[in-house]
Amino acid sequence: MVDVSADSITLEMLREACVSVRCSPLDVINTPMIPWSQTTLPLNNPCNIHIKLENMQRTGSFKIRGVANQFARRLKGGYFVTMSAGNYGKSFAYACKHYGAKGKVVMPETAPTSRSVLIQSLGVEVERAPTPRLMDAVNRSIREHSMTFLHSFDDPDLITGHASLGFEILEVVPSPDVVVVCCGGGGLLAGVAAAIKLSGCDHTKIYGVEPEGACTMYKSFIEKKPVGMDAKSIASGLAPPFAGSLPYELCQKYVENIVLVTDEEIRSAVSTLYRAGLVVEPSGAAAFAAVTNDRIPDTNGKNVVVILSGGNIEKDELSNFPD
Repeated sequence: MVDVSADSITLEMLREACVSVRCSPLDVINTPMIPWSQTTLPLNNPCNIHIKLENMQRTGSFKIRGVANQFARRLKGGYFVTMSAGNYGKSFAYACKHYGAKGKVVMPETAPTSRSVLIQSLGVEVERAPTPRLMDAVNRSIREHSMTFLHSFDDPDLITGHASLGFEILEVVPSPDVVVVCCGGGGLLAGVAAAIKLSGCDHTKIYGVEPEGACTMYKSFIEKKPVGMDAKSIASGLAPPFAGSLPYELCQKYVENIVLVTDEEIRSAVSTLYRAGLVVEPSGAAAFAAVTNDRIPDTNGKNVVVILSGGNIEKDELSNFPD
């Protein structure tokens, strides 16, 4: 990965990446964004919630945006390795199949088996490893098989690709008061925040949301450097072994704060969304959980955008959530 600083990420770079994403042969979707009031379930929150439905995105999550930009800037037919709890791996495998590339995904042992089965069905190899040893497995693959590493959250092409989501938000709500985004390694949060702030929305407050048991960016903000932890959460997609360096820099520059939610609050959010007719995975529901549990300050009467970042959850998994 080429070293890139937060200050070198420009609006022009983000717009160029957005064009790459929208023109990608991977058929990335401009997903709907609707007011919560259009759903069938009332909420008691005193703000105007708008939900961005990335659970309806190609491959079931926002990850395809960054993947589309990564593959657009690399030679076809390569041999790539990455690490992922599932959603990035699924998009990565989808892209490998389309571009005729060979691929391998290193997954944490805690990730649902159904995710690895799906990735393998797309022709990509899967290796499972303990979360703290993921990078060791990646580095071994690079060393022994000359694979090219595509980072699932700390890569400038990925982050600028995710910025396309930020631009889509502004097309519907040109001047949001608050934008709430889930945060794992920080790639999505960094890309969305950069797109919104560099587009001139200086007043918009952007918050990242992490589970209490997987709060690498929250700890990084406290320690003022990217840190790692033995992350554990029902939201496995938000439990990377460490926060990304470039995402950390961008979040420091453009994000108001990182807030935490409990696994139980995430479970409840998944159930609430399901009752409203929306199938959203735990990782995709974290931002919604933060809003509905009053973790975001000063939202009364404000236009609040919440990203539902993914919908990859199996029917048997949904049975474990409260009614």
